[in-house]
Amino acid sequence: MILTPLDLPGAFLVEPEPIRDDRGWFARAFCAETFAAHGLDPALRQINLSHNARAGTLRGLHLQRAPEAEAKLVRCARGRILDVIVDVRAGSPSFGRHVAIELSGADHRQVYVPRGFAHGFQTLEDLTDVVYCMSTDYAPAAQAGIRFDDPDLAIAWPLLDRAIVSDRDRAFPLFADFAPEPGP
Repeated sequence: MILTPLDLPGAFLVEPEPIRDDRGWFARAFCAETFAAHGLDPALRQINLSHNARAGTLRGLHLQRAPEAEAKLVRCARGRILDVIVDVRAGSPSFGRHVAIELSGADHRQVYVPRGFAHGFQTLEDLTDVVYCMSTDYAPAAQAGIRFDDPDLAIAWPLLDRAIVSDRDRAFPLFADFAPEPGP
């Protein structure tokens, strides 16, 4: 697998290196040793699935607060998404910046989201499935988020005019009112 650093420190694009033959192909999607060699958290405690019936579904921007902060490995298993991560670590040189990457069931790419980052995505097709591999268990008391449509973040959600968003996600605070996570 190929790990390419993104513009936010600690975040990576993870791409498979398929080994092909007449049956199809095989590739590693995760390797604790490779992740650790790149300074990534190789813990895997929980795997979550998200099925999204309609294009425009927007989930995020979510995170778990320290000490329950989690790293995530996110993959679109079917359909297409715009995956977005935001650095919310106090003192980080990229604090408040985001990266947006399109992921699809066809490209098999993944995004590694470090602890201290908010994460969200918007589906670009109907019937889109997303898989999240988490480094820690879900801790309801530690969940937090930032408004997906915060003008200070200026995230270019492609289907914002028809976004399907939960009431909880609409009620998250703006970035200016969000208390940062501990720094790097």
